[in-house]
Amino acid sequence: MVEVTAKLKIRRNAYKLDIKGQLPLPFEARRSSAHGGHQAARLASGEEVSLKLPPGEVLRGGDLVTASDGRVIEVVAVPEKLLHVEGAALPRIAYILGNGHVPVQFGEGFIRVPEAPDLDEALRQHGLQVSRVEEAFEPEVVGGHAHQEHEHDHAHDHHHDHDHGHHHH
Repeated sequence: MVEVTAKLKIRRNAYKLDIKGQLPLPFEARRSSAHGGHQAARLASGEEVSLKLPPGEVLRGGDLVTASDGRVIEVVAVPEKLLHVEGAALPRIAYILGNGHVPVQFGEGFIRVPEAPDLDEALRQHGLQVSRVEEAFEPEVVGGHAHQEHEHDHAHDHHHDHDHGHHHH
């Protein structure tokens, strides 16, 4: 069986890449555990592959991965049942959800979380507007040290030189 083992760390347009397949996955399958490991998955063509990612790796829709037979495969974030949440209490709720290790996708004036009946009710009790959507789920991932587009060891020296819109003159 072909193994998918690595995410390409280059920009898509850096080279003319011959993409030889698509790997449709929900968010949980695109996030490796802290210990790594492997799981069975299927390409859009139906071919079975073994997904074996480095610990803490997170695949995003549009990422390119390499297979053990040399193919470059595109990751597709499949639509999932999500709660689309809007309202004044969003910052507080997002904080509570994050503390509870619920994956949260942030948008302009809304958040999205995996659909769960008890969560739906709890959010409504806080006066939030909750609707159901089926969309690709791309949450922020920080709890598992899977910071997007970074590689670092676990010495926990979390000084990153990001540009968060601060102007240095």
